[in-house]
Amino acid sequence: MNTLISESKVSEIASFNGIKVYRIKSQKFKTNSINIFFYDNLTGENASKNAMLPAVLRRGCEGYPTIRDISLYLEELYGSVFDCGVTKKGEHQIVQFYIEYISNKYAQPDIDLTKKNFDLLLNIITKPVLENNAFKKEYVEQEAQNLKELIESRVNDKMQYAIEKCLEEMCKDEPFGIYDYGSVEDLKGIDEKNLFEHYKYFLETLPVYVFISGDIEDEGVKYIIDGLGKIKRGNIKSIDRTKVEADVGEVKNIIERVSVNQGKLCLGFRTNTEPGSKDYYKLLVYNSILGGGLHSKLFQNVREKAGLAYYAFSRLEKFKGLMVVSSGIEIKNKDKALEIIYKQLEEIKSGNISDYEYEASIKSIETGIKSLKDSQLQTVDFYLSQYIAETNDTPDDVILNVKEVTKKDVVDIAQRIKLDTVYFLTSKE
Repeated sequence: MNTLISESKVSEIASFNGIKVYRIKSQKFKTNSINIFFYDNLTGENASKNAMLPAVLRRGCEGYPTIRDISLYLEELYGSVFDCGVTKKGEHQIVQFYIEYISNKYAQPDIDLTKKNFDLLLNIITKPVLENNAFKKEYVEQEAQNLKELIESRVNDKMQYAIEKCLEEMCKDEPFGIYDYGSVEDLKGIDEKNLFEHYKYFLETLPVYVFISGDIEDEGVKYIIDGLGKIKRGNIKSIDRTKVEADVGEVKNIIERVSVNQGKLCLGFRTNTEPGSKDYYKLLVYNSILGGGLHSKLFQNVREKAGLAYYAFSRLEKFKGLMVVSSGIEIKNKDKALEIIYKQLEEIKSGNISDYEYEASIKSIETGIKSLKDSQLQTVDFYLSQYIAETNDTPDDVILNVKEVTKKDVVDIAQRIKLDTVYFLTSKE
């Protein structure tokens, strides 16, 4: 089988102090990567602080006190790449640090790139630049301003903004309704002292997932595990499960007015489907048939036949059990577009699924899964997602399970999907 798992083997190789270490063996790439994920509940109290941490930590560490020093050292290491940031999966906020570097076999024999890159990564995370037993005031103030500008600039990407706002309005009384980076209001209360106190909580108590990916010698893997074991840890925080099941009452209609020429119409649905359940594969196929590509009902009927949309697609939020239908339309065409979108939903519920739509949907999912093998970071994200969803699926498992989904399964899952919110981003006139 020429799929990802036949080329890359993943296994849990260590677990201690709330740190789980996974190894993905692969000789496909000339680079290796070390990925460290800190895992927290998504809360209003901590979202902005967690988002600030990687921004401040990347500014400098022991031995390399400025971002320029770090960049110059990365160049010395044959052009290694370091990055960090935050994301959310369901009602969890994940702070990621990673470094990607050339495999030792392509470097000079007198340099161990695994050790040097891991030492830098660990230093950035555990030995930040401090002043008076706190973070450097200048760094915190600058990064707070950068984060404020990032939050305020969300609206510039109208398509993504509309999707996010639709889902946030759906879940405004739930943790999922909190933006990945928190809020501008919460940033105002963050300073170098309370952020440093939060950092200690972050480093000592949050569960950690580590993925070591590539063609790394056993000695290098042991060095990484030993280094992780030196991190000062305390009582490990228990992370809440994301709540998926939700009753839907009256459909919420939200209209937001900004300076736009093109309307953004988004429909938010509750799928009531757990990410780790067998029904999730049925949902994958349902989503692909509805709006997962050029073959889908939304693309063919809303965009191509009716000519009502510049784009039309559907997307799943796996961990929270949500689905969003997104389209860009002429503002005057909102009602017509809604009518045709609702018709596509009813078509699937009634079992009006052509062989072409069904087969192309299965093939589209398979192609997407197989494409993971072309990126180390996407491979790591795939496995992290499986562990968060409490499954041990490989990419091959996903493909096999999707191929077992029948049209009847799709019709069955369609009955469970409930419209929750209609969100329309429109002009001020």
